[in-house]
Amino acid sequence: MSREFDENEDLRRLLAAVALGDRKAFRTLYDATSARLFGFALRILRKDELAEEALQDAFVSIWHAASSYQVHLSAPLTWMAAIVRNKALDAYRRLQASGETAFAAGDCDPVEALQDSAAGPQERAQLSREALALAACMERLASRQRQAIGMAYLHELSHSEVAARLSLPLGTVKTWIRRGLERLRDCLTKGETA
Repeated sequence: MSREFDENEDLRRLLAAVALGDRKAFRTLYDATSARLFGFALRILRKDELAEEALQDAFVSIWHAASSYQVHLSAPLTWMAAIVRNKALDAYRRLQASGETAFAAGDCDPVEALQDSAAGPQERAQLSREALALAACMERLASRQRQAIGMAYLHELSHSEVAARLSLPLGTVKTWIRRGLERLRDCLTKGETA
């Protein structure tokens, strides 16, 4: 129990530092939690590439929403898992809407995968309004734009490294990231999440 308490305290401190824009703390937070959160996304989506995309989108949201984390509502990992869950379900809905199927006939339904018998009421608490607003604003961005922003901010890649990995011109990547961040800021400022 004391290790769990220590972990929660460590994660709270890291989230507080991330809220202040500390990239090193963000990297430490990512290293400490990404494997478990990836496993959670994989349980929902059943495919590595889909789970990786959901996790990447979730960490972009965590970076931007860290200041909205409320200690009294949930444990840090629970809060982050809720963001991952929302991103994974968004990916699942996008696949359904496009007519693609990501699951073999024998796979369980993603909603069933979310039924965690160990999760209590506090763990199922809704995200704060700010986190929900950010998630809604992120959804307004094109998926490639979200990906470029995630690579730049989550993986600390330079714009040229992002361009090389996406096989795109450097100017395009710079424009996507700049415009994406502007759209996020405007969306959050104006409350355009409806």
